[in-house]
Amino acid sequence: MGTLKQIAQKYARPKRLNDFIAYGGVAAAIETVSGNIYTGISIDTACSMGCCAEHSAVAEMLKNGESQIRSIVAVDENGNAVPPCGRCRELISQLAKENLQTTIEVKNGIFKTLGELLPYDWKEGLGREW
Repeated sequence: MGTLKQIAQKYARPKRLNDFIAYGGVAAAIETVSGNIYTGISIDTACSMGCCAEHSAVAEMLKNGESQIRSIVAVDENGNAVPPCGRCRELISQLAKENLQTTIEVKNGIFKTLGELLPYDWKEGLGREW
């Protein structure tokens, strides 16, 4: 996952657009099961309408017709791994059941599967496909 982290680090460059929007404080890189890599950056707004870097990378991945993630990492401007927030964890889990096996660098050098981060997934008992 070293290369994936290096890719994310290229985009973690915080910038201020104006008094209301800053972006790039966190960057994420996703590797799909087919080996493609997608990136995204965070967008922070004055009224909470922004999005996480993981969401941004997921949008890029979906735009290219993919939904299964092999591994993902998000980094701050210093290159440190940042664990996904609850909203990001839930989004990744809803894309494909197989994503519970996604490897995530949650802290520098510490890797967990999404399933380990969501041990009591509410979708398990629904009896429907997602």
